Amino acid sequence: MHAFDVLGEPVRRRILELLAEGERSAGSVCEVIRAEFGISQPAVSQHLKVLRDNGFATVRPQGARRLYRVNPEPLREVDDWLGNFRRFWTPPLHALATELARGRRERRLAGQARDAETARDTQTARETETVRAQAARDTQTARDTETVRAQAVRDTEAGRDAEAGRDAHAARGPAQTDDPEQETSG
Repeated sequence: MHAFDVLGEPVRRRILELLAEGERSAGSVCEVIRAEFGISQPAVSQHLKVLRDNGFATVRPQGARRLYRVNPEPLREVDDWLGNFRRFWTPPLHALATELARGRRERRLAGQARDAETARDTQTARETETVRAQAARDTQTARDTETVRAQAVRDTEAGRDAEAGRDAHAARGPAQTDDPEQETSG
């Protein structure tokens, strides 16, 4: 029997799928196949025999049970034969892979652009806050400077007034007083 004759039967393909998951007992295989396909236990046993006789499955006894597993060699032969036809579906699959990669790249770049914009916005906000803080310090310094200047002007004017008063007092002389009674009593 040709490999494709063996694999052409849906029940046998499903049995191989089950065996590809790992070694299984004949009873376990029969239970799944009967539930999915509604066939009898002898029919399942017949499909297992076809797979075994054509090299697609191996069996080993374990006590009263028989354990089946996939034999990969005939599947490699099928794969080699299909290699002649891969050119029909491989380029479209490569094109699909390229498109998927392009989409992932575009999403990654968009995310990087958003991250960069967020970083720039954060940096701009920090710089703006720094400028505002410096402006507030400069304004306070200007106020402090103006306060010091105003105090210096007041101190200078007070100093001039005091000096003018001393000069006026010195110009009148020691004998002169502002009290008229002292002038007449002398």
